Amino acid sequence: MLNDLLNALGIKGSIVVAGLAGGVLRALSHRRFKLREMVASPICGALAAGYLTVPVLHYIKSVGLPLPADDVASTHAAAFLIGVCAMWIADILFEIIVRWIRPRAAAD
Repeated sequence: MLNDLLNALGIKGSIVVAGLAGGVLRALSHRRFKLREMVASPICGALAAGYLTVPVLHYIKSVGLPLPADDVASTHAAAFLIGVCAMWIADILFEIIVRWIRPRAAAD
């Protein structure tokens, strides 16, 4: 059922799982564990991997960078790395949003 939904959205389930794993790794590698990071990291990693893996691999192939012969392995590796990198970007965006919502009091 979930696989049918993902297929209808144009996403491969194995890519989402690889991105989810990248998000989990990123969430667990933080020194400070915040609830929003523990929840948002895997979700953002899975979404980013689900939608960005195929275009990134297409770009890598079009510029002629070497990839492993096994397409499945390179797809899952790229999805994992995209999941991790998406969290760095999400961390920066979350920090900007939190600072915008709750600005620090000006020191006198």
